[in-house]
Amino acid sequence: MAALGWLTPRRRSATARSVLAGEAAAEAARKSSQEIDASTTAPAGEAGAPVFPVVGDDRAAAFFDLDNTVMQGAAIFHFGRGLYKRKFFQRRELARFAWQQAWFRLAGVEDPEHMQDARESALSIVKGHRVSELMTIGEEIYDEYMAERIWPGTRALAQAHLDAGQKVWLVTAAPVETATIIARRLGLTGALGTVAESVDGVYTGKLVGEPLHGPAKAEAVRALAIAEGLDLSRCAAYSDSHNDIPMLSLVGHPYAINPDAKLRKHARAREWRLRDYRTGRKAAKVGIPAAAGVGALAGGTAAAMALHRRRR
Repeated sequence: MAALGWLTPRRRSATARSVLAGEAAAEAARKSSQEIDASTTAPAGEAGAPVFPVVGDDRAAAFFDLDNTVMQGAAIFHFGRGLYKRKFFQRRELARFAWQQAWFRLAGVEDPEHMQDARESALSIVKGHRVSELMTIGEEIYDEYMAERIWPGTRALAQAHLDAGQKVWLVTAAPVETATIIARRLGLTGALGTVAESVDGVYTGKLVGEPLHGPAKAEAVRALAIAEGLDLSRCAAYSDSHNDIPMLSLVGHPYAINPDAKLRKHARAREWRLRDYRTGRKAAKVGIPAAAGVGALAGGTAAAMALHRRRR
């Protein structure tokens, strides 16, 4: 199948499906956050330096992309390894997923056609399965394949926001259930992710809107900010991909983390802050130093693992 319009890199404006996906993700995220304990404490700021994040600013929050920003590799591919181990699909499909993951690791960026193929495979694989079944499996797979792939540097950035008393959300094209599991394990507030339709707790094989990618991520962040009473000019966003420029451009404190070439160029031109944890080095700081930067999730389940139950 040819790549859908939402995957075309040159399209920056939000479509009706992007808005629907964003609003559905925001709704699911607010529900999931009620189940996550994100207790925080406030640290002392460094004397003589501008403090960011600002302690006690309850109208500020942080939004983190997942793949290659918080975690090495793509969450949907790691989850697919776990599904294969549990005989959800055959070796032929695993080989395709492995190739997609290898491409992701070598290129360091999201390839639209590979991600599209993974999501379409996911819908066929988990259609008819119960949401509760995939949630339980997701918990196991996190421990097996994902926990050891969290970037310590990005984890420290997220913790700095939590320590300042702010909410921290994952924003990802991965399924919202998978993202919610990761957020809970990391002590974050919640997650915005791709929302798939389920009826009576069973996956239908359809999406609500579209995968949370590109402009849809920005719409999700915008919808959540309105619902939570946030001031986006006081919020921060973190990503490795130029596909997330719409989301990064929404906030007052954008960060390029392990950036691809296009994002690095864009960030430097706009004096956004950069961090690179892939080689253990810290990328050159641009703009005001952030206290948050001091510290040092093969499958295609993306669209299928969803928290949202669409009401008919």
